[in-house]
Amino acid sequence: MTRQVQIYDTTLRDGTQAENFNLSVNDKMRISHQLDTFGIDFIEGGWPGSNPQAVEFFKAMQGQTLKHARLSAFGSTRMFANPVEKDGNLQALIDAKTPVITIFGKSWDIHVFDALRITLEDNLLIIEESLRYLRPHVESLFYDAEHFFDGFKKNPEYALITLGKAIDGGADCLILCDTNGGMLPQEVQPIVERVQLFMQERGTIVDLGIHAHNDSETAVANSLLALSLGVRQVQGTMNGYGERCGNANLTSIIPALALKMDCDCESVRNVSQLSETSRLVDELANLPSNKYQPYVGRSAFAHKGGIHVSAVKRNPLTYEHIEPEKVGNIRRILISDQSGKSNVLHKAKKFGINLEDDSPVVAAIVRELKELENQGFQYEGAEASFELLMRRALGSQRNYFQLKGFRAINSKCSMDMPPETEATVRLEVGGEEVHTAALGNGPVNALDQALRKALIQFYPNLEELDLIDYKVRVLSGEHGTGAKVRVLIESRDQHEQWGTVGVSLNIIDASWQALVDSINYKLMRDEQKQAIQ
Repeated sequence: MTRQVQIYDTTLRDGTQAENFNLSVNDKMRISHQLDTFGIDFIEGGWPGSNPQAVEFFKAMQGQTLKHARLSAFGSTRMFANPVEKDGNLQALIDAKTPVITIFGKSWDIHVFDALRITLEDNLLIIEESLRYLRPHVESLFYDAEHFFDGFKKNPEYALITLGKAIDGGADCLILCDTNGGMLPQEVQPIVERVQLFMQERGTIVDLGIHAHNDSETAVANSLLALSLGVRQVQGTMNGYGERCGNANLTSIIPALALKMDCDCESVRNVSQLSETSRLVDELANLPSNKYQPYVGRSAFAHKGGIHVSAVKRNPLTYEHIEPEKVGNIRRILISDQSGKSNVLHKAKKFGINLEDDSPVVAAIVRELKELENQGFQYEGAEASFELLMRRALGSQRNYFQLKGFRAINSKCSMDMPPETEATVRLEVGGEEVHTAALGNGPVNALDQALRKALIQFYPNLEELDLIDYKVRVLSGEHGTGAKVRVLIESRDQHEQWGTVGVSLNIIDASWQALVDSINYKLMRDEQKQAIQ
């Protein structure tokens, strides 16, 4: 019998505690919409009581619409010295105006004594009072029982009593946390079963959840085991990002639920979007994707030489536990790469491009895509560039302007003054040559200003174009400052938002490629809208 489960994503809060993992408010908003499209049930947006960026994110999201997911604000129980109505953390959670609030409290007596420095009874009081105070302000109220498994091993009676107080306070779901990430599966099972018995004895109908960290490399195993025991909610992050060794990896948990455990939820039904979602998070966090990651990694279904390749070509089941297309990935035969066709057809349909399965254009696009990927291009966060690539291959992409040349000059005349940057651009537009110059805050900004200055007289709608994000990634470190770089640019107008990419040994050239794609995409979309009207 299919069982309903809930997926709770904490990438935007717990995931951002990972070393070198940083997201802007705009990045968080874009990831939220992708998680919503993917079918994640709950998205934890941050801790508004401790982080100004989280406050900004929640304010920005109040003007956004999520079709399926519900946004959650995260915080802690009140400080013991503060009454609930004067506790700044609790008030910040209410001010976030999310339909869900998740708060954590102490389950382990050592944390009560050494971290909070209060009595065990006082800890029970702040758990119940905090939840009871928040209860009228939200649709759903979740309680993270921090360090629950460690606390249970040390003092099982007290750990269970803390859960009882959370239930008394009005929690809809109790999430059992392996906060230190040290539990092994054989330890998790009896503890979960004891909690279930405790709830039966109380006659309480409250959902259970699991929140596992990966310090023992068992977060996914512990999560799947808890779900198999009847736990309903699983918390984790995309690609397993999180503090220290990370959190339970949802890109491993969700396909296991979908394809191996007969569980159901919205993201299980949309599991074919898994790889796309995984790579978007990596790209926006400006981190390289783990090619060896199960399910979504580039190497997850890669076969190289000998017996494996021969067998897979006859029957992929011989060396693959699932079909890669089910999670949005592709099979790769490394000695003669034959993958990519299905992805191209999928994207063409998404972009409204009619391509027949046997069209020679598909093969041409696949060949060009592979060559570009070998050069370092990636399109998970730059679908606008990929759409332009496809339309150029079809011969349907209009050439709005032609570059004749550009130059960017940095000069620093005084060590205590910032550098001055000037860019010149020479273009041909409709047979007319245009030569412009502009100043900017660095060479990329100067080029952007000069390019717009040259084109605005021909395409006035470019006034609407905003460049909202700019990321640079060094693709290989062995050449030092001479390494190849990938530039990802995020742009928007009053109607939509899009990403473009450029790759080069020269950062200015890579930036130019992404800038030009951004403008071409804007002009193409305006032309399409005008044709419809």
